[in-house]
Amino acid sequence: MGAPKSLTVCLLFSSTCYSLSRFCSKLKHLDLTSCVSITNSSLKGISEGCRNLEYLNLSWCDQITKDGIEALVRGCRGLKALLLRGCTQLEDEALKHIQNYCHELVSLNLQSCSRITDEGVVQICRGCHRLQALCLSGCSNLTDASLTALALNCPRLQILEAARCSHLTDAGFTLLARNCHDLEKMDLEECILITDSTLIQLSVHCPKLQALSLSHCELITDDGILHLSNSTCGHERLRVLELDNCLLITDVALEHLENCRGLERLELYDCQQVTRAGIKRMRAQLPHVKVHAYFAPVTPPTAVGGSGQRLCRCCVIL
Repeated sequence: MGAPKSLTVCLLFSSTCYSLSRFCSKLKHLDLTSCVSITNSSLKGISEGCRNLEYLNLSWCDQITKDGIEALVRGCRGLKALLLRGCTQLEDEALKHIQNYCHELVSLNLQSCSRITDEGVVQICRGCHRLQALCLSGCSNLTDASLTALALNCPRLQILEAARCSHLTDAGFTLLARNCHDLEKMDLEECILITDSTLIQLSVHCPKLQALSLSHCELITDDGILHLSNSTCGHERLRVLELDNCLLITDVALEHLENCRGLERLELYDCQQVTRAGIKRMRAQLPHVKVHAYFAPVTPPTAVGGSGQRLCRCCVIL
């Protein structure tokens, strides 16, 4: 049997990476998620022998720094997917190295890389024009400058995850929507500055949108949902919409969503102006949709069966 082309590893020591690179030169897919013993030296070993790598998952390998990334990308220039979730020591200089060598990159995950700033994202965008999926969730230093760079350099973008990037505004998303028409999935949870204006732009310019999270975007109103539901994506593509903690959303928004015939899942936890009756009316028109909602009881739920299991009567899956 020949050398493997795909490998998932649960426990790996740095010295083993040199053996891996020696005997698995044809390796294309390598998953090292949570291998906390991985160091910069490990990546150097991989880069010297596994030059055909296309997919590499280094999520939660938190000893890695910019030096390890530089060694890696110098040898593995054909990388198409690089996952760096939770690599908390990475800074903008690491992204500069990716920019310089990974021109084939299609997917990049930087979730919770909290030291990353706009400068690093701009560098990635300028060097990786084929980017289709980017996760920036938890990169709390980012501003609209990052969205501008994406808009001007990455027209193929399909997936953007920017949860908890609380400095992003309508201006940035407007430019993004007007330039990235292939967007299919967006996670904007806790992008607390955005308003209905962002939804209007997505409705007009992003007809392929299938999944949208707006949880904790407390400035979103029924009017924004109206524009979304009346758009091409609303009528034809939208499958998942998350509106948890959107406090201005009412039953009127649910009436608008009746136009979204393909909607499969709707999240409404802590939407305090949405009622059971409103959900029931919507589901009469969209019987296939799963609605997750929360309704606080008038009095606290009592224990069922004495000392037995306690059942929460607040959370309802309709």
